[in-house]
Amino acid sequence: MYQAAVLGSPIKHSLSPVLHHAGYKALGLDDWRYTRIECVEADLPRVVLEADESFQGFSVTMPGKFAALKVADRATDRAIAIGSANTLVRTHQGWRADNTDCEGVLYALRRLLGGADIQRAVVIGAGGTSRAVIWALRERGVEEITVINRSDRSGELRGLTEGIRCNFVSFDSDLFKVTAAADVVVSTVPADTLRPYVQQLAHAPLLDVIYDPWPTPLVSQSAANGYKAVGGLTMLAGQAFSQFEQFTGRNAPREEMETALVEHWTALEQQSH
Repeated sequence: MYQAAVLGSPIKHSLSPVLHHAGYKALGLDDWRYTRIECVEADLPRVVLEADESFQGFSVTMPGKFAALKVADRATDRAIAIGSANTLVRTHQGWRADNTDCEGVLYALRRLLGGADIQRAVVIGAGGTSRAVIWALRERGVEEITVINRSDRSGELRGLTEGIRCNFVSFDSDLFKVTAAADVVVSTVPADTLRPYVQQLAHAPLLDVIYDPWPTPLVSQSAANGYKAVGGLTMLAGQAFSQFEQFTGRNAPREEMETALVEHWTALEQQSH
């Protein structure tokens, strides 16, 4: 029996088991099991280091992503650059940390924009998720990023933004002017936080990393303005594909995994109404 699990707190509503079990089913991996483990940041090193050898990897959600990077014996370049890890993989050299959130962003951006050039991007928020977003935008060749945030945190992002123009503006700025000039807007903050600003922000194709509630007010306004939007479920699927492959050594059955996720979420939504 091989195992993997998602670590975090609270964890009971995590959708990661849906994705990974769909992958196991599609590939006939009957000897694999994926579980949820309630785990606060302080407990993560113990949970990981005491895990029996059947555990091949861990997905890590908040609040454990910083601890995951620290507990690893080695880390990928992108995890080091982003400053946190959402993936721990057992190797012959110990635990390897990676950050596949950036792959989730890249997957969502491809769904949103195809292969179109992204010269100017707007990122709303400057927390941990925004670092993965900025890494992904650099991979897509962005030339300028404007971060909308309550405080200027450019110093913290200097390593990620080296070689591209990065501006910080507050929510008191002319947000219409900022977003109307962008090729894409990526929001990383809770839906209700942006409710007073959606009229000003919804003027470019949108990736909103939130999926509950869905659609967010920002997504609804963007659609009303004629812009395409994708959400956090797409990003969640995208980050899980690489995790699945690193854990199992098999190519992820992407269509089956994402279909299972969407069907599960749709069923949950119908039950709640």
